Amino acid sequence: MKLLDMLEHMFEQYGYLVLLFGLPLDFIASPIPPGNSTLTYTGYLAYKGVLDGLCAFVLALAGSWLGVTITYLAGYKLGMPLIEKYGRWLSIKPSFVEKTRRYYDKYGDNLLLIAFFLPGVRQFIGYFIGILRIPFKTVLMYAYTGTFLWVTAFFSIGYGFGDRWQQVFLLVERYLKTIFIGLAIILAAFLLAKWIGRGRLRS
Repeated sequence: MKLLDMLEHMFEQYGYLVLLFGLPLDFIASPIPPGNSTLTYTGYLAYKGVLDGLCAFVLALAGSWLGVTITYLAGYKLGMPLIEKYGRWLSIKPSFVEKTRRYYDKYGDNLLLIAFFLPGVRQFIGYFIGILRIPFKTVLMYAYTGTFLWVTAFFSIGYGFGDRWQQVFLLVERYLKTIFIGLAIILAAFLLAKWIGRGRLRS
């Protein structure tokens, strides 16, 4: 079944429940339904008047926040013992968790504002911030804000571009990783320049 056919079938059968209960599955690392496609198609259905735009957006946001919360709590409560016991089945080693911890300590909470845009990262970021014992106040401020930006961006593609949503969505998907790799390089260059500047001031 093609992706669009699958989404049409799911919305016909479950309606708004796809957003409230389906989107959390994307965060739990299930490929069905795919989050980016589901949000964009939701925006399109709102554009067509099939769904109420405000209601669809609120439920999409609630479903996404639910997914973040579930995975965060799972990581927080089960933590490293789960990785040590079952990590090999998910290709996650304790050494990878430590690298993630160092990376997070280096670049800070602002990473959570963009992490949800990256497929493969979004599905695991909730677990990792739980395992790293990031305070829930920080999760509310940064992870929930990042999720809000993600939901808004892809919902807006479907709602704003209407019948052309598929072309725009494919274009965004194709260049999304490239865009964020470029942003990461710019950020790294900025931090390096800042670090060099501090060194010069000290000397």
